[in-house]
Amino acid sequence: MKIRVGFGYDVHKLKENLDLYIGGIKIHSKKGALAHSDGDVLIHAICDALIGAACLGDIGKHFSDTSKKYKNIDSKILLKNTLDLIRLKGYKAGNIDCTVCLQSPKIGKYIPEMQKILSDIIQIGINDINIKATTTERLGFVGNEEGISAYAVTLIEKV
Repeated sequence: MKIRVGFGYDVHKLKENLDLYIGGIKIHSKKGALAHSDGDVLIHAICDALIGAACLGDIGKHFSDTSKKYKNIDSKILLKNTLDLIRLKGYKAGNIDCTVCLQSPKIGKYIPEMQKILSDIIQIGINDINIKATTTERLGFVGNEEGISAYAVTLIEKV
């Protein structure tokens, strides 16, 4: 098949006095993601979507959250490794559409910087990475500011 589509999802609990990374950048926040790695839900969802599109399982299969190798790892490294995995199967990323669900803080002003960082790593145009941010209108774990989640859809193309 010349093109394939993948879907990714990630979620992390939020906790005070931890750093919050989204889309490869540190966001000013009172709470950060509790995670084995740096907890970047956006990059994790993108990795999961790319891995799924290439029919390689899921992010946990390749980057175990119990491995010391990935403890506190920068998720940008996981994304680079994910791109290597899909290249080995003869694919490259085409475009990515994603949504970050977070009640607070508002992250809209950070989106252009996230797009730039991700486009540099993935080697696709900024206009090929769409990032949306939403709240859950104070409903559920996101709305109660207990957690953060992200969804991503990607298209990969045979090289």
